[in-house]
Amino acid sequence: MKHFLLTWLGTAVALLITAKIVPGFILTGFSAALIAAVIIGLVNAIVRPVLGILAFPITLITLGLFTFVINALTLWFASSLTASYGFQIRGFIPAFLGSIVLSIVSGIINQIVNVVD
Repeated sequence: MKHFLLTWLGTAVALLITAKIVPGFILTGFSAALIAAVIIGLVNAIVRPVLGILAFPITLITLGLFTFVINALTLWFASSLTASYGFQIRGFIPAFLGSIVLSIVSGIINQIVNVVD
């Protein structure tokens, strides 16, 4: 349970850092980041696998690079679900850049959490 909470908080912090780096990636506060982290987790668990299966031929042709597009689309979809809570992405390019920055920052934070845990 402690690891789950640390990962959740780490993802929220990664979202806040990403919002500072990527223009068009908007978070109104830490509570919005916490809600967005939950929604992103749910979207990644439910929608992303379906998109991955449907887009497998394109992903195969592009040697896996289409996965970046799938990540951006799922992040953009999650932001549309949480726009009223203070998390918004304005356009595909901020979603694309945000997904790349978010994965890098989340990876770093998760490594720190794993060392502490």
